[in-house]
Amino acid sequence: MTTPAHAHAPARRPDPRAAAAATVTVVLWASAFVSIRSAGAAYSPGALALGRLLAGAVTLGAICLIRRAGWPPRAAWRGIFVSGVLWFGVYMVALNWGEQQVDAGTAALIVNIGPILIALLGSRLLGDAMPPRLLAGMAVSFAGAIAVGLSMSGEGGSSSVLGVGLCLLAAVTYAAGVVTQKPVLGVASPLQATTFGCLIGAVACLPFAGQLVRDAADAPVSATLNMLYLGVFPTALAFTTWAYALARTTASRMGATTYAVPALVVMMSWLFLGEVPGVLTLAGGVLCLAGVAVSRSRPRAAVVDPVPERG
Repeated sequence: MTTPAHAHAPARRPDPRAAAAATVTVVLWASAFVSIRSAGAAYSPGALALGRLLAGAVTLGAICLIRRAGWPPRAAWRGIFVSGVLWFGVYMVALNWGEQQVDAGTAALIVNIGPILIALLGSRLLGDAMPPRLLAGMAVSFAGAIAVGLSMSGEGGSSSVLGVGLCLLAAVTYAAGVVTQKPVLGVASPLQATTFGCLIGAVACLPFAGQLVRDAADAPVSATLNMLYLGVFPTALAFTTWAYALARTTASRMGATTYAVPALVVMMSWLFLGEVPGVLTLAGGVLCLAGVAVSRSRPRAAVVDPVPERG
């Protein structure tokens, strides 16, 4: 009797480069909330989204020319178009607008159903596995997001049906964009998928061009610089590192990783805005990070002792 080959095979280790790329993404996406708070005071939701996407498209276009990335394969265009319109376009406008209509806590609670939707859609449409550790980690992280959201609510903010609907739309389009982008990365490079997705999102937001020109004429320099920062770093760089990591793991696992964002936002607001978090906020942030750690962990491979053959 021989020992099965897989009995001694170790579990496949995560790609450290993909983990590093995911880390860059969540840190930059967390920083975006701080910049949006500044830029959003001077720019309307649509104008801010368009300005951010234009800055991102120019940056990515320059990188593509330098690297001679070329055009995506024909098979990738449908997914790039859908993710570009939904994730780069509709999501950014809906999120900017929704955060002006509801308090920060309500926005955080609603938008953070996005990773859950990604897991459900990924399982249904992409065949993603739903291991117990992933589900447990997402449950812990979502509990942390609820704690952060509750701690941020009631700080003079208000909620409206329109605002709740916009935040829900942002969560749905975020999830749909991620699940749509995943197959694209099987035929196109992360740089191609991000560049042309960003460009399509910018084209979709062109109706806000007039508002962008008017807002830019009156906006303080700091707000405009924050808008450019959003385009270069949380968009051009972070979406590319996201695509790089997504190409090397499942959509469900990557979605769970973004639960680190609320915790990082709390820390960045503390460091850069002087907003001292309360006990509930800190506890929620810790839960978010703990849940991400659980969802990203892998069980140890069981080693089966060989049974000696009988002569």
